Amino acid sequence: MGLSDSLRCYGIREGKTGVGIAVMAGRIFAVYTQNRIRAAPVIFNLQNLGKRVKGIIVNSGNANAYTGEEGLRKARRMAEFLAERLNCDLSEIAIASTGVIGRQLDVDKIIRIGEKVLERLGGGEEHINAFARAIMTTDRFPKIAKRRFGGVEILGIAKGAGMIAPNMATMLAFIFTNARCDGMEEIFREAVEGSFNRVIVDGDTSTNDTVFMVASEEVEANPEEFREHLSSLMLELAEMMARDGEGATKVFWVRVSGARSDDDALRVARAVAGSNLVKTAVFGGDPNFGRIIAAIGYSGADVDERITLKLRGESGVAVLVEEGNVVEGSLELAERIMKESRIEVLIDLHRGSGEGYAIGCDLTHDYVELNSKYTT
Repeated sequence: MGLSDSLRCYGIREGKTGVGIAVMAGRIFAVYTQNRIRAAPVIFNLQNLGKRVKGIIVNSGNANAYTGEEGLRKARRMAEFLAERLNCDLSEIAIASTGVIGRQLDVDKIIRIGEKVLERLGGGEEHINAFARAIMTTDRFPKIAKRRFGGVEILGIAKGAGMIAPNMATMLAFIFTNARCDGMEEIFREAVEGSFNRVIVDGDTSTNDTVFMVASEEVEANPEEFREHLSSLMLELAEMMARDGEGATKVFWVRVSGARSDDDALRVARAVAGSNLVKTAVFGGDPNFGRIIAAIGYSGADVDERITLKLRGESGVAVLVEEGNVVEGSLELAERIMKESRIEVLIDLHRGSGEGYAIGCDLTHDYVELNSKYTT
């Protein structure tokens, strides 16, 4: 059976409040925020969600975070609503919320919209798009990715544009597949680590970060093939988040090689992708490589001045620094690359064989404008 046979979903938005519901029986895998302040839906899932699921209900417009016992009660009401409608146990319902922190959730409104959503569930493209749009907050576009190999299908739907930092982000992601294979839990967690945990928009880690994967386990899959396709799907969604970063006009990859270890390479990649000075330089199209060098130095990795630094884009490859020596005559090409919408920063530390990467976006006037008025 394909996903169109086993997955039914839909979503509706009324003003700033959106509700999405996905109904699919299967085994569920989950990764949650590493923020010490966890939203009520995250706490509910950790305390109640079993290993198998029948449905997922998501709301946008209110994070139901930092809302105390009342927030937990309302999170439970969301889950009870869907469990009653699907005639299943509460442990078979997963929930998620996204939006403003510190405000009580209007759960009656969520349930009222949810009733309308349940009437329109389906497996078509319009249903998937409606679900994706309902869970958006400051996102400019829905984030949907698909993979198909043999009889295996994977569908990914995500939201996230701001409050994005390593250890996930103010993001929600829902992966649905008909696959069954050995090691799915490990494959899932590795794919999250190599995708959503590599995105940095603004350095803030949210209270609500959640990634769910539901597997109906109807089609046997080769584990390595499944790993490859799931990882590429999540990475595609992660880059969409960076491209859709609040106010963003450009996305840039930081690829590090030659580190003492993979951990050191990741430290450097995250430091460069998360640097506000680098982000503003990318926004302005300024090939100020000194900002990148400085971020490498404070990353905490084992580095010295023997660094090779290049910029790569559609215009070509500009070598700015070669093993610690500044390369003259490269700035004109570098300026052209920095004006492109997708840029790669290539760093070789010449210290070992470690590799790593991170994904960032530029920091713009619009980011400040949007976030200065988020609750108003």
